[in-house]
Amino acid sequence: MFIPRKAIALAIALIVTLPASADENLLGYVRGAETLPKGASEFYQWFTQRSDKGAGHYSALDTKTEFEYGVTDRFQVSAEVNGLAINTHGLLIDGYLPADRKTGLRARSIEFGVKYNFLSPAKDDIGLSAISSIEFGRLDPHSGQAKSEVEVELEMQVQKYFLEGQLVWVGNLGGRAAREKRKFIANLPDGFDWPVEPEMELQTRIGTGVSYRFAPGWYAGAEVLRESEYETEVGLERWSTFAGPSIHYAGQKWWATLTAFRQMRGGGEQYAGQADTRLHLIEKTKNEFRVKLGYNF
Repeated sequence: MFIPRKAIALAIALIVTLPASADENLLGYVRGAETLPKGASEFYQWFTQRSDKGAGHYSALDTKTEFEYGVTDRFQVSAEVNGLAINTHGLLIDGYLPADRKTGLRARSIEFGVKYNFLSPAKDDIGLSAISSIEFGRLDPHSGQAKSEVEVELEMQVQKYFLEGQLVWVGNLGGRAAREKRKFIANLPDGFDWPVEPEMELQTRIGTGVSYRFAPGWYAGAEVLRESEYETEVGLERWSTFAGPSIHYAGQKWWATLTAFRQMRGGGEQYAGQADTRLHLIEKTKNEFRVKLGYNF
């Protein structure tokens, strides 16, 4: 059995057996505006399964192990280690997937971030926060091949409570800039494009979601996220829109969230012979499944 399935099965088992905390992520992808109180800490563990490019076999597991600390009631810092396991065969994509590859979980990148809360969703009419982060990577998240990367991200979060907090709406707007350089690969297929010169990428993302508390500690939600990528010479190069439901449980210390995400539409670059032309399947997949666990202390 491939490692990602084992990891996801373990995460689901933890969700069933562990209590949850009040300071939680209600959704899997769209982030809220709350920050940790001064002196509080939180530990996160994420698992994201990506699968199906419409041809051959493709599955990948992304992991995130993160620690956050509240410096003040409005300002928090974070550090994380990201991992990657990948299993792909029967599919070559020029410039992106150069060969079949199957690996266990490996460290992919480290990231450092800060978050500042301008308006509190609990105390003000609406919550407003900003996140800034820098990431240093060593593996390409799509192929698992060696690649050096430095990425900077900036994002704004808004959050609003309705029905005395029973219904929560969140929205995100952000972007990232990345400098990437692939490592040389010997014995590539004749004519296969694998540029090793440094590249710059600019990406924007906009997302929104709602979550409704239907029982004590239990929330049902839905979210949608659109990402677009730009390059200097061609402008908009690719875009994708994902949407799906979430289920969340929160208790005193622990919380857990499950999200099933499916690509609804996409565009831009396509690989040779791509059957479903309504989707972007070079850098994205048809399906994603995310499990998030958190513990406050």
